[in-house]
Amino acid sequence: MTDCSRNPVVAEYARLAGGYDAKWSFYIQATTRETLARLVLRPQDRVLDIGCGTGALLQRLCAIHPAPQLCGVDPVFEMLAMARRKLSSAVDLRQGWAERLPFADAQFDVVVSCSVFHYLYRPDKALAEIHRVLRPGGRLVITDWCGDYVMCRLLDRYLKLTGRTHGQVYRAQEHLERVESAGFATADVHQYKINWLWGLITARFARTRVQSI
Repeated sequence: MTDCSRNPVVAEYARLAGGYDAKWSFYIQATTRETLARLVLRPQDRVLDIGCGTGALLQRLCAIHPAPQLCGVDPVFEMLAMARRKLSSAVDLRQGWAERLPFADAQFDVVVSCSVFHYLYRPDKALAEIHRVLRPGGRLVITDWCGDYVMCRLLDRYLKLTGRTHGQVYRAQEHLERVESAGFATADVHQYKINWLWGLITARFARTRVQSI
């Protein structure tokens, strides 16, 4: 394992990996379904899933897109081990951080991030890295908790007070301003609830100007 193992988020998800899919099955199915509904792919697109976890989104992508053009990155070795059990060996899975992606420049046509940004302590660095690995005109799709919903704000406060592994829940406008400042143009934004608790945002962006880290 790499120095990823010393991070508290990694430690928690390493412990949860074995039972993660069963425990959070409703949330996983809902978020991957809503993300895929807003993800338009061309046959030649190379796709990177950041924070791929146990590979739930990549598994669904394999049904509609060539596996050799799919990649996933996650800092948790144990979560990646679960992903490898369910995915084709043609899917490129790597251990690493959103803020330090293990890929060369301009490698992808699409980057997708599902339920990751509220964990990031350096989201601007992650966005700079996403901008770097996307090809000119590439697309970014982000699904995450949305702070415009009261329950998400309350849960955000609870997690911070209890010292859980958690970064920040953002309102929709905060999401858009942060991503646009990193060199992306907003294509469209969807806010919705998947049950009484979870209010989400899925936003689509296009890579525009050159971004320096």
